[in-house]
Order: sequence, then structure tokens, then C-alpha cells
Amino acid sequence: MGDAAQLVSSIQLQDMELQEKPAHKRQGKGNNNNNNDETFTVEDAVEFIGFGRFHILLFLIMGSTNIIEAMEIMLLAVVSPEIRCEWRLQDWQVALVSTMVFLGFMVCGILSGYLADRYGRWKVVFGGFAWSAYFSLLTSFAPSYGWFIFLRSMVGCGVAGVSQGFVLKTEFIPAKYRAILLPLATVFWMIGSMLIIVLGMLVVPSFGWRWMIRLSVTPSIILLFLFKFIPESARYNVSAGNVQAALETLQKIAKMNRSSLPPGRLVEPSVKERGSWRILLSPAFRRTTLLLWYSWFVASFAYYGSVLSSSELLEKNLLCVTDPDPEHLVKHKHPDGLCFCIPFKNNDYQTLLISCLGEVALVPVNICLLNILGRKLSMTMLQLVAAMLFMLLNICSSMFGFTVLLFLLRALVSMNFNVVYIYTAEVYPTVARSLGMGFCTSFSRIGGMIAPFIAQVLMSQSVVLALSPFAVTCVICALGNFLLPIETRGRALLNS
Repeated sequence: MGDAAQLVSSIQLQDMELQEKPAHKRQGKGNNNNNNDETFTVEDAVEFIGFGRFHILLFLIMGSTNIIEAMEIMLLAVVSPEIRCEWRLQDWQVALVSTMVFLGFMVCGILSGYLADRYGRWKVVFGGFAWSAYFSLLTSFAPSYGWFIFLRSMVGCGVAGVSQGFVLKTEFIPAKYRAILLPLATVFWMIGSMLIIVLGMLVVPSFGWRWMIRLSVTPSIILLFLFKFIPESARYNVSAGNVQAALETLQKIAKMNRSSLPPGRLVEPSVKERGSWRILLSPAFRRTTLLLWYSWFVASFAYYGSVLSSSELLEKNLLCVTDPDPEHLVKHKHPDGLCFCIPFKNNDYQTLLISCLGEVALVPVNICLLNILGRKLSMTMLQLVAAMLFMLLNICSSMFGFTVLLFLLRALVSMNFNVVYIYTAEVYPTVARSLGMGFCTSFSRIGGMIAPFIAQVLMSQSVVLALSPFAVTCVICALGNFLLPIETRGRALLNS
């Protein structure tokens, strides 16, 4: 009886092993023990499993992190006229609100990158969600301007952690799908931008800006519950020496995708030096790192410059419009002093909504550029065209013409930001990917900190002087992007 039981157990074990292996590997294998000598890496497993249901879930949940980021950033453009009225703020005080948010982002960007490389991506992203939602809710109860800017800087710190979700998402996607799925995430950014503008249009006139902020926290709370369906990065786990956890994650993904793992054992060496800035400035990456820091600075400077400039031009009626309506004849400055309160009208909200659509309208073009020209040339071309559009805003045109220019400008700067994100996540190895992203996002927030003082303070003095810095930095950055030494199109993600 004992021999019979052992025989049955052996047959069952063989059946289980055969089910786990792909059909083309099972055929012609007389001795299954030969597979014990075969090994595979996480990169092999990700490519072997392929695209499936897990990646759709990953795209929807992790893509939704862009909704949170976009809502927190666009909230500044919608709230600025309201707090200017409530607390009788000067231009520099309104600009300081945006700057403080980006300061929090900059300080915590490097910290969140270090923590993500040392202790895992999942913990940092989840903590960022909880942190930003908590302090965003507190912002709606701010009793004064001082409390408002402090609490918004804390929100920026949380959003820095949320941005590490891009790394977590990238590390699960097969190489040939990255140039398609990652640009499509722009759809979620557009949804977040439009959602906060619609909330402003519907809620602010009747209930005020405080209730708009309270309602804007809802997506963060929902995502906190959905985030349990996303596992920790398998690439991080193997770099940390936790091969078993990585294997379990890959098995779950394979099962969900109705696929299988490659034959053999998962073997990948752990790396002791994780999250070290020395890797970023090593001879292999020094030039790339320095050029990327400037690229991120300009990407943020140009993007938030376009967002805040459009808001400022509309709020203060600084446009040179050939067919102005009565609403846009009211100027920000009067002979008897400064007019603080010019709240957004419905037409202004509609113009901002249309400009937001520009962020996804050219996504197919973005995907084609990434696959045909690659990352480097795409960034170069997008920066040059964005510089031209910034200067075209100075030309007198109809309100329709201005809306079209703003639509195209938002499309170009958004596409460039997306390509910079993709390139950065692909060019650095797993052991320093989050830290590399953290440093880059911190440099981008320097651009975000400067942009409000150009777009919201200098704009009142001269539209040409305010828009010129954005155009000039884009041209210089285009040259820097062209000189990047590494092209990542179609390349596997490095581990170490």
C-alpha cells in the first residue's frame, strides 16, 4: 500500500509539473530533470508571460495615480483666483502657493526614490496616497493663507511618493508594450485635469473652493482600497535578495494572464548597493544623468508654465484678442489700483477644459514618434515645436485662435513630459531606478517652483517677457536631448 501511495503521489507531481510548463517545452522531453539546469531572470519571465489581464488591471489602477497628481496640480490653477479674492493676495503670494507645493515635492522626491529602492516601491506609493489625501483634506479647513501654503506643501510631499507608481508600473510591462501603454497613461492625467475643472465650474460658484477640495480627495480614498490588487515589483524583490517573493508574484501574474513561467529556476543575484547616488554619477551614467536633470527641469518648467500662463491670461484678461466679449474687456489693473477679484467665468472654464483635451489628442502621434524616432529624437522635436508655440501666444488672434494654440501647446508639453518619464524609467538599472526617478522629479520641481513667478508675476508686467523664458529653455533642452548617449527604444530593463 505504501508503494502504491508513493506511485500515485509521484504521478500527481509529474502532472502538476507538466501543467506548469508550456506545451512546446513539454514535447520531446523524456527526462524532466534536465530542466533543473535551466534558469531565467525576471526580465525573461516578464517577456515570456506577455501581455494579459494583469496588465490591464495594472494599467487601470496605476494609471489612476495620474488622476491624483493631475487634480492636485490643476487645483492650483482653479483655486488661485478664489484665494486671491478671499485673502486679498498680491501676485507673488499667489505664485508662492504653487512654489510651496513643488518645494514639498522636490524635498520628498529624492527621499521617496531612496526609500523605494531600499524598501520597495509599493510601500512608498501607498504611503504617498494616504499622506496626500490626508493633507489635501486638511487644506480645505485652512484658516489663513499661511496655513494654506504649509498644508499644500505637505500635499506636494505626498504626491512625490505617488509618482513612484510610474516605476512600479514600468517594471511589470514587457518591452514592446511600454511605448504604447505608458503614453496612454496621459488619458488619466487628462481625466484628473478635467475633473478638477468641472468640479470648479459646478461647485465653486455655489459652495466655494473648500468644498471643491473636499470632493477632490475622493479618488485618492478609492485608490487606497484598490491598491491591494497591485503586488510589489518582482524586479525590486530580486534585487533585494527576496527571490521567493518575486517568484510568487510572477506565478500570480502568469496565472492571471493564463500563461506560464519560462522553464527552469528563477536565478538573479541580489545587489547590496541599492539606492546609491554613486550609480547615477558613475562613468556609465554621468552624462545621461546631468542631461536628464536639465530635461526634467525644462519639462516641468514648460508644462506648468503653459498651465499657469493660460490660467493667468484668462483670469487677468491679458490676451490680445481681436474679438473680445464683454467679460474679457474687464482688466486686472485699474487706474485707481489693483483689482483683486476677477473670478473665472464659464467661458474661462471651457477654454481650460478644451486645452486639457490637448494632452490626449495627440497620444497616437506620441506613440508613433516613440516607436519610429525613438526616445531621444522625440524629446528633441517636441521641445523645439513647444518653443515655437510659446512665442505664438504673443500674436493677436481671435479667442478661437488662442484656444487652438493653447490646445496644441498643452499637447506638446504633455507629450514631452511623458517621453521624459518613459526614458528615465528605462535608462536606469533596477537598483537605482527609483532614486534616479526621484532625483529627476526633484529637479523638475525646481522648474515648477520658478514657473509661477514667471507665469503669474512677470505676466502682469509683460506677456512677451513672461513667455520668452519658456521658449528659450525649450530650445536649449532640445539640444541637450539630442546629445543623450543612450537610446532605450526596444531595450530590456537593466537590473544592475
